[in-house]
This record gives sequence, C-alpha cells and structure tokens, in this order.
Amino acid sequence: MPAQFLLNVFIAVLWTLISDEDELRFTTFVGGYLVGIVIVFLMHRFFGERFYLGRFFALIKLIFIYIRELVLSTKLVLGHILSPKIKIKPGLFKYETVLRGDWEITALALLLMLTPGSVVIEVTQEGDAFYIHAMDVEESKDMLLRSLNKFEKAIMGVTR
Repeated sequence: MPAQFLLNVFIAVLWTLISDEDELRFTTFVGGYLVGIVIVFLMHRFFGERFYLGRFFALIKLIFIYIRELVLSTKLVLGHILSPKIKIKPGLFKYETVLRGDWEITALALLLMLTPGSVVIEVTQEGDAFYIHAMDVEESKDMLLRSLNKFEKAIMGVTR
C-alpha cells in the first residue's frame, strides 16, 4: 500500500514539474494526483495488493454504517424513555465474533459501546467472544445482532 501511495505522489510531482506553467500551483499538483490515482488503479494488480484507496472508502462506509446504527439505536432508546410505562427486560448475552487481532476486536467493542442501549461487559481471553449487556434483550437483541454483523463486515473491509 505505501508503494502505491508513493507512486501516486511521484506521478503528481512529475505532472507538476512537467506542466508548462510559470509558477508551481497546488491545483496542478491535485490534478496530477487525480491522474496518478487513475494510473495506479489501472496498475494496482501488479503490486500484488488491493488498491490503496479501497481501505479509505471502506473506512468511509464504516463511518456511515455507524452513524445509521447510532440513529436507529438512539430512536429505540428514546422510545423506551418517553413511553409512560417501562417495559424493558435488560440482560446479558454472549456474541461469538469472527474478528481476529487486537485492532479489529477493539474497534468492534468501541463501536458497540458507543451505540446507546448496549455495553460490552467483557471480551474473552481468546478474543473470540463478547459478553454484552443490552437494555432490552427481547426487543433489541435482534437489532443488535444485525448491527454487529454489519460492523464486523465493515471492519474486515478496512483491516483486511
């Protein structure tokens, strides 16, 4: 990945130096960088790696998934708070994850803890399961499992 980025910057610098202008302009460099993106994208298979901007787009996708899940879970929690009678049944459940590595597991735990209505109580020593406390296990467990699967796929898109 660093080789692709450095090649792209090199193409942008060459584009800037070769352009017939009286002075160096940032817009010329940006134009060269965009041309370099196209060239590196067409040549990325020769590097034996995926295209270096793929991780960036996967990170943007993960951010949008998180924002969507944050809004949905906030709506659910507000519904419980504003209802005249509290009908929640809090509880714990175990979630087996396919993520490996400290970064992936930490990212999933943090994303889950930042969404309202759920808290990661413990991560197993092996790092293959979470113990999660949900505000309303009966109603929100399915929604929580769906969002965990979305988070896992998005995290794997960023890290792998």
